[in-house]
Amino acid sequence: MCGIVGVLLATPRRAEELEDIARRMSVQLAHRGPDDDGVWSEPSAGLALGFRRLSIIDLSAAGHQPMQSEAGRFTIVFNGEVYNYREISAVLAEEGHRFRGHSDTEVILAAFERWGIAASVRRFIGMFAIAVWDSHTRQLSLIRDRLGIKPLYYYQHSGVITFGSELKALAAGPDFDRSVDESALEDYLRYLYVPAPKTIYRFARKLLPGHILTIANAGLSVPASEPYWQADEVYRSAERNRFDGSDEGAIDALWALLSDAVRCRMRADVPMGALLSGGIDSSTVVALMRANSPHATRTFSIAFPGTEHDEAVHAARIASVLETDHTEMSVTAADALAVVPQLPDLFDEPFADPSQIPTYLVSKLARRDVTVALTGDGGDELFAGYERYVHGEHLVRRLGRVPRVVRNAVGAGIGSVSARSWDAAYGRIAPLVPGAPRHRLAGERIKKLGNLLAQDSESEMYRSLLSAWQEPSIYLARAPRLPSRIDELLAEAPGLPLLDRMMLVDQRTYLPDDLLAKVDRASMAVSLEARVPLLDHRVVEFAWRLPKQFKIRDGRGKWLLRQVLYRHVDPELVDRPKTGFSVPIASWLRGPLREWGEALLFNESNNSAGLLRADRVREAWTDFQAHRSEAALGLWAILMFKSWEARWLS
Repeated sequence: MCGIVGVLLATPRRAEELEDIARRMSVQLAHRGPDDDGVWSEPSAGLALGFRRLSIIDLSAAGHQPMQSEAGRFTIVFNGEVYNYREISAVLAEEGHRFRGHSDTEVILAAFERWGIAASVRRFIGMFAIAVWDSHTRQLSLIRDRLGIKPLYYYQHSGVITFGSELKALAAGPDFDRSVDESALEDYLRYLYVPAPKTIYRFARKLLPGHILTIANAGLSVPASEPYWQADEVYRSAERNRFDGSDEGAIDALWALLSDAVRCRMRADVPMGALLSGGIDSSTVVALMRANSPHATRTFSIAFPGTEHDEAVHAARIASVLETDHTEMSVTAADALAVVPQLPDLFDEPFADPSQIPTYLVSKLARRDVTVALTGDGGDELFAGYERYVHGEHLVRRLGRVPRVVRNAVGAGIGSVSARSWDAAYGRIAPLVPGAPRHRLAGERIKKLGNLLAQDSESEMYRSLLSAWQEPSIYLARAPRLPSRIDELLAEAPGLPLLDRMMLVDQRTYLPDDLLAKVDRASMAVSLEARVPLLDHRVVEFAWRLPKQFKIRDGRGKWLLRQVLYRHVDPELVDRPKTGFSVPIASWLRGPLREWGEALLFNESNNSAGLLRADRVREAWTDFQAHRSEAALGLWAILMFKSWEARWLS
């Protein structure tokens, strides 16, 4: 795993000047690659490439980047791994190619020489962000893997194009304009992250997953990127080729696919382990690692003793059954809170998924002993693991049958009562109703129902389920409402079954822009390479071929993935309610983080950009502290933005 940067200028520059720019940018990514660095320039093109290396495969100098192809046509900087590089190199060797070393980077370049860029990328199994200069066509190509596991940002303004693995590298480039994209800020307050292709900066963009961007002239507007793989096309293809086998046939097929996905991700020349939460996804990955290695797998988990967020006991049980070499670290609230001041540097774009904290802590723990760790990310999005898939689909569909006028009126009535009042009312009524369930945070559930009722369509109902703030614009000083990519994707295919629409939108937005961004930044902050076998594109393509009953059965998601895991561990070890990998944000904001939060929110010197409405924010904070609302996530988003603003806009 590495960090890549580059600059392309509209006018030629001296090599020394170009390489100095690349070095200034790449030093911002030293955490991504502490083992080696390099720069390369093409002065006549106004181009320079920079690289920071975390050595994983071929630790020798033969893996140094930037690297040129054998014939000298292509020059590359590459972040990530192509896991099937051995198979590709064998094909190229049969055709006469001779390799100097055994890195996947050299194989990528040889493939580009032999088959061209687009055709080669379609052969790759892996996670990657690639920048490659073609000296024949005088074009720079930026390439991102199919699922968006590896990040790639680019910036264009006034004849300058820069790119890199993180925004902080772009900010260190020439003439970087830090103007905030206020529509991106609104999206962020709603979803807790900035959906691609936007970034928080007006002139910077995220390259979409599965796309290639080809640039020939920095003086012209950046052209549209071209897809080489798209989830919606995979979905349409899968509809024409549905899996029609038996339960046992489906289990066998997924087991074989996952086994190969795990096996090829165990290729490395450095120590390897896995992050283990004890849930379905990470347990499946660890079970398959154990089955594919004669040695005990190193596993790592963190514990939050005495809290509802502590899953360490489950991880320990799985580790015991699978006979892993397990390391567990107990984390106190003070340990977790100590991470908070680091978050604006770790996530150099506003980011408010609270699981960022435990993800960083478990990555830091693992890095003491290993350089590569496999994770279980992606199982929920592929196999319908979220409650909003299992129960939300049913609820949204039923509510959609209620006349809109009636639905909106009832929703407004529910919304006029605080969550705390609903909690109290539910607490009085539930004991009087035989069989009524006892729900934690019943008031919040009722308020969410009110929000759903107030929406005009199924797509808007789903957006409501995803929203931290239902109306984020009221917290902005200026709110230029522009549709986010999530809005566009929800409206794109109204004829799709609701479950498929929800999962497709999440795979194209929430997965790359929240979950995978979180894992990438948290792991790379400590120079740990995280690999995600469940997101092998072959597994994704197979998952879309599966009819609904292979995902949701008997009121529970991930049916098929569970069956694969049951081949290795007893069901009772993993069949329990989903907890999630998070932290008690609400109690922290009302307790040990309250003073910090109020200093950020109400100190006038911390509002230099004037982007938020201080009166609205103060009202929301006061209501939360008085238990008139439970808007912890929304307030966390505002605090993370204010913290980011103080770090990057001051």
